[in-house]
Amino acid sequence: MAAFKTSPPVAGARYALPDALRGLTLLSMIAYHGCWDMVYILGADWPWYQSTGAYLWQQSICWTFILLSGFSFSLGRRHWRRGWLVFACGAVVTAVTLVVMPGQEIWFGVLTLLGSCMLLGALLEKILARVPAGAGLAVSAVLFALTRNVNRGCLGFEGLRLAALPEGLYRNMATAYLGFPFSGFHSTDYFSLVPWFFLFLTGYFLYRLTRRYLEAAPDFGHCKPLCALGRRSLLVYMLHQPVLYGVTMLLRALGLPS
Repeated sequence: MAAFKTSPPVAGARYALPDALRGLTLLSMIAYHGCWDMVYILGADWPWYQSTGAYLWQQSICWTFILLSGFSFSLGRRHWRRGWLVFACGAVVTAVTLVVMPGQEIWFGVLTLLGSCMLLGALLEKILARVPAGAGLAVSAVLFALTRNVNRGCLGFEGLRLAALPEGLYRNMATAYLGFPFSGFHSTDYFSLVPWFFLFLTGYFLYRLTRRYLEAAPDFGHCKPLCALGRRSLLVYMLHQPVLYGVTMLLRALGLPS
């Protein structure tokens, strides 16, 4: 049986599958946010949007984006530059929502998280490279599952509560950024470092385990429109909400939905 190559990853390499998955997830995100605007801005009566199914839809989007960001980390160039750019875009989103949508502002949204993860990844890159990929994947996944509920004041995953955390952890905006939001904290898009950095690391180690297969079939999963969209994910993310908001305002002016 022929062995796969095990050469170091080539920075800047493109593989079709992660690009296509990112493009598909962008389309899902745009549809989800369009529904959000219809329900919370136009007042559409869509009970299904509050259902478990809609929650799973939302979770599938954020999990995929964060996993893919970690997965693609080793393929990127200029991690510090990219991290600060994404972090700055997150700050722009926060500033715009504070001005344009008071009461629906975004603190520590997904772009702030992804930028932070990239910067932490750049800082820890040499250390992470020494961790065996299989062990790193297992530990990161377990830590993500264990800390999934820290925003709610406990350890555990979704409905499973393992142990309450000290109330003293939940103090201010700095602790909210880390994963411990204070009483009264509100954000319409909230992704703290804990637990989500562990999901980013899960993607990082998953890439290291699977890159030989990507190298063997770099065009697997190729879909030209989705790949093109996936390669421009940051631009699409920054533009999609202003476009959706404009469409929402037009529908409101037309008296829709009735």
